[in-house]
Amino acid sequence: MGDKIDIPAPDFHRQDTVVRSTNVKFQSNFVSRDKRGQVLGSEFRGCTVWFTGLSGAGKTTISFALESYLASRGIFCYTLDGDNVRHGLNKDLGFTPEDRTENIRRIGEVARLFADAGLVCLSSFISPFREDRLRARKVHEDSGLPFVEVFVDTPLETCEDRDTKGLYKKARQGLIKGFTGIDSAYEPPVTPDVVLKTAESTPEECLSQVIDHLRERKILPYSVVKTVRELFIADDQLAAAHEEAKSLPQLRLSELDLQWVQVLSEGWASPLSGFMREKDYLQSLHHAVNTRDGSVNQSVPIVLPIRDHDRERLASHSAILLTHGDDNTPVAILRDPETYPHRQEERMCRQWGMSCRSHPYVKMLFDAGNWLIGGELEVFQRIRWNDGLDEFRRTPNELRAEFSARCADAVFAFQLRNPIHNGHALLMAETKSRLIERGYKKPVLLLHPLGGWTKADDVPLAVRIEQHKAILQEKVLDPESTVLAIFPSPMMYAGPTEVQWHAKARIACGAQFYIVGRDPAGMPNPDTGEDLYEASHGRDILKMAPGLPQLEIVPFKVAAYNTAKQCMDFFDPAQAEKFEFISGTKMRKLAREGQEPPAGFMAPEAWKVLKSFYQGVCSEKV
Repeated sequence: MGDKIDIPAPDFHRQDTVVRSTNVKFQSNFVSRDKRGQVLGSEFRGCTVWFTGLSGAGKTTISFALESYLASRGIFCYTLDGDNVRHGLNKDLGFTPEDRTENIRRIGEVARLFADAGLVCLSSFISPFREDRLRARKVHEDSGLPFVEVFVDTPLETCEDRDTKGLYKKARQGLIKGFTGIDSAYEPPVTPDVVLKTAESTPEECLSQVIDHLRERKILPYSVVKTVRELFIADDQLAAAHEEAKSLPQLRLSELDLQWVQVLSEGWASPLSGFMREKDYLQSLHHAVNTRDGSVNQSVPIVLPIRDHDRERLASHSAILLTHGDDNTPVAILRDPETYPHRQEERMCRQWGMSCRSHPYVKMLFDAGNWLIGGELEVFQRIRWNDGLDEFRRTPNELRAEFSARCADAVFAFQLRNPIHNGHALLMAETKSRLIERGYKKPVLLLHPLGGWTKADDVPLAVRIEQHKAILQEKVLDPESTVLAIFPSPMMYAGPTEVQWHAKARIACGAQFYIVGRDPAGMPNPDTGEDLYEASHGRDILKMAPGLPQLEIVPFKVAAYNTAKQCMDFFDPAQAEKFEFISGTKMRKLAREGQEPPAGFMAPEAWKVLKSFYQGVCSEKV
């Protein structure tokens, strides 16, 4: 910033700031800032981020990028841009020193009002005079509102080289008088909160600087800065953790529990840092959100059930070693455990919206234990299943790196637990086309089959992966723009409640678009055979679910076999007689009997995989 500059204290009582209104009294609002924060779905975050610098420095570029970034993460914000404001509020002002001072005075007051309403107000103005900026800071600080001055420190020659509006050229030619940096002074901040060197750093690097500062000031939640929270023990702490583990009481995990440890440890349930404590559990069960760090969707509880004798045995311990398998392999340390009642009836009715105890996951719930134990997890290493599929089990951070390597500018996710037919492929291809029409250059599909526990009559994961690989090999889906990976979550068959979890988890790996199908996460009632959930409710609920601002929902269009075209096609009610719906039951029957489906229903190699599986099942039963 150069040598220290001594500046006089600003004169906030000079003639042009004298209050001329009389017989007025300031009225305090009845609504508190805490209440405003609640209305906005979080704690109060009102503040002003004031970008200052020469014309062409990059203020607008960075402020608009920050606005987009925050809005996509559920942070209410708005940019006041210098040019935009002069089209309305300040269109009566010119560019004399007096008018410039009045311009910034007005904006400082407007920004304060926005901040007081709970918004992160982003102010992008040259604001050349130091005293005017100090006044804007003071009106915020006098109101107890954070004010962050960001100096976009770009050399004059760089700004002139950019000259996107052609203003510097006109100023040099004498066509514009009083232009900042040419024949009107710019007074740089003496002690700005953030300094951005746009001539040396990329816009993304500058954006990260501002976000990091706002996080350090506790204006933004952790989840805005770091979307994925992995729970693995650092390499340099592993030896000490293993040594500590030798003296800890042990709790053996079931395979289902271990799958949830994998989900938590890899960051799919960020910002959760372990199995839910009672507050987290109640928020999830009753409000479908978690407010540990902002307000994010968390529609399903991620909990660790224990039995009565384990509760009594572990009650006095501050840390517990979680193990798995007959050899009690160390998996994780559970810190500061909290035990609370597992009210299975309440959970069943809230999470599944029904009271059928023969539901396969609900049955496991009632068998698991009468208590839940929560706490922070420290996981020793990645969960590996050694089943030949671990190469497809990619963490959110690994997937983000893959999308970056492919230069993806949009990621759309499709979750499935069934084999892919050409109707699915048609929907995915159409979604890609729609994104390209919207201006995206390299949209990438995340083909993301669920890989945790599923009910006994579902197609096993290994078979589904082979079938999906065949789909890619036959180029029904473009291998160059498709990433096949396994989502490690167990399947709960909880309908609209669970589909929110499926969508939310994909945010962790960088997905911006999520394709939701017909009756997602649903199943028939085991007692009556009727569908537990209305087929369209998963899609409808997802569109209005809380805590999912980063995700755009792509509705599932119904596809059926067009007998005239001999291919899968989007269903047209006006030509219903041309369409045949090939149900899962019919597909399984064809496969078991070794028959072929209609041409164009499924890629031939993919059908061979499925047919081989179902014929093998029949042979085993015989």
